[in-house]
Amino acid sequence: MPEIKPRKTLFNPELRRRGIYVLPNLFTTAALFCGFFAVVQAMKGAFELAAVAIFVAMVLDGLDGRVARLTRTQSAFGAEYDSLSDMVSFGVAPALVVYVWALKDMGRLGWIAAFIYCVGAALRLARFNTTLEVVDKRYFQGLPSPAAAALVAGFVWVAIDNGIAAFDVRWIACVLVIFAGITMVTNVRFYSFKDINLRRSVPFIFIVAMALGFAVISYDTPAALFLLFVVYALSGYVQAAIRLLKRKAPPAV
Repeated sequence: MPEIKPRKTLFNPELRRRGIYVLPNLFTTAALFCGFFAVVQAMKGAFELAAVAIFVAMVLDGLDGRVARLTRTQSAFGAEYDSLSDMVSFGVAPALVVYVWALKDMGRLGWIAAFIYCVGAALRLARFNTTLEVVDKRYFQGLPSPAAAALVAGFVWVAIDNGIAAFDVRWIACVLVIFAGITMVTNVRFYSFKDINLRRSVPFIFIVAMALGFAVISYDTPAALFLLFVVYALSGYVQAAIRLLKRKAPPAV
């Protein structure tokens, strides 16, 4: 008689027994909602609101991992769920927002630029998940997808806030989107800020600098945030150029 193999269960019973941690996944779900909300608002033509939603998603994405570590509720499910949420909020949403806002009038080049950004975000997240245990925690390999999304959404927000028509800056938007998409998959290293210890005492001037930073952001939030992420996106290339020049410099006698 042929051997009858037991049927595979549809769900993993071990996973069902463990359950799913609510608190960190609540932040991830909120970030996912903001990404979906940005897509909906872009389809309605509310591009400024869509850009703000992407920034809110970035803040929530930064909180879910920290909440999980503080409450010791990390899980493989949470990591996978976070990656899928990031793909929607920082991959699909920014590409769709900037395409509907400015790139759709450029024809084939417009949707190709948006696709380059989208596939760059997907490859960036896939590489991050597969090299999580071997890379230097102090640096990201390639521009992080939240920073790339903030770069694109910040440009849209600044243009709308200053009354600049999308048609007038469509070429700048195209170059910026392609730059962000390619930078996500490069080997250029970007500082991760993960080695900063918030429990350690700092000089008084550091608190003063933080207060001034909040004041500048409050004065012109779109421009301040956009310039902040422009500087961060260029910092990796500046550091790479400095390392290259040091390597080529002749040794001191």
